[in-house]
Amino acid sequence: MFCRLLVTILSSTVLTAASGQSDDSAQGTFVSSEASPWIMPRTEFGRPDFQGNWFFGSRTPLQRPQNLGEKQTYDEQEAQAIELSLRDRLARQDAPLDPNRDAPEKGARIGQEADDAFLGHYIAPVLAKVNGEYKTSVIVEPSNGRIPRRESFQDFYAKQRAAGLSATDGPEGQPLSGRCLMFGAAVPSLTPMMMNPNLQIVQTANYLMIMTEMIHDARIVRIGDEHHVHNTPQWMGDSVAQWEGDTLVVHSKNFRPEQSSIRSVTISEEFELIERYTLVGDDEIHYSFTVSDDQAYSSSFTGERILTRNAPEEKVYEFACHEGNYSLPGILAGARRLENEQQ
Repeated sequence: MFCRLLVTILSSTVLTAASGQSDDSAQGTFVSSEASPWIMPRTEFGRPDFQGNWFFGSRTPLQRPQNLGEKQTYDEQEAQAIELSLRDRLARQDAPLDPNRDAPEKGARIGQEADDAFLGHYIAPVLAKVNGEYKTSVIVEPSNGRIPRRESFQDFYAKQRAAGLSATDGPEGQPLSGRCLMFGAAVPSLTPMMMNPNLQIVQTANYLMIMTEMIHDARIVRIGDEHHVHNTPQWMGDSVAQWEGDTLVVHSKNFRPEQSSIRSVTISEEFELIERYTLVGDDEIHYSFTVSDDQAYSSSFTGERILTRNAPEEKVYEFACHEGNYSLPGILAGARRLENEQQ
């Protein structure tokens, strides 16, 4: 439902050849031979207007599947086959569960089978083009589309485990999302999330505010400031930006190491991020990023994709995170119960 299709309605009025327009059919329908140039919307202070609600989800994975090697794009037939496979998988998820199925074996993992159909439909089964191409991964550099991780790197949570602290020794061992503090990568829009991948941008002459729906994480970017003033680690770092023509280039550093995500982007205290926001249509932002972290990665890596404007009815809603109120106490209480039983 988030796929935006640009529909052009052709006038049925017969246009004269003198106006520079050509006959397109024998039934009197005419099409202009010259497309109207796109005029970039601008704010009252003359800069590209990024304001509004945007969708940053994607069916294109962050990393390229290893079996694709150096293959950077799909052709039209390959993309259609992938979309068909996605629709088939969602249809299977939609099928009702067998009410007469056996109970799971003792100790078996209980997944989110009852929620899979609901969760799986946040992103339409469509591959979005970037620069007119179907990319095989969001990451475009290195050329293999993979994150160049250092195998020896230990992030915040790996160091905790190495020190003998388990995930259930206290709330600090749990992921930030479970504590209702943060969600996703160091910058939530960095990776193509599956759940509620919506963000709102508010813009002034000197600031850009980017708020993601999950868990209402808000970034304040200082435009025109060249200096990072927060040397103490901050949630989502300290962000400054400069204009390069009509592209806003955002540089962020000084992140909290707890924002490391083993599922997407692991980070150390040296993590730095450069983002580029370029308005390429009324409803599209070309978004690219480069990650640098000498501790976590053997080289920097770069990705790109398209952010699409949400329809007016697709707002960013208030987000209520209950896991920290209910799930977290239950997890810790269950761990203490197991410890008592084992004594």
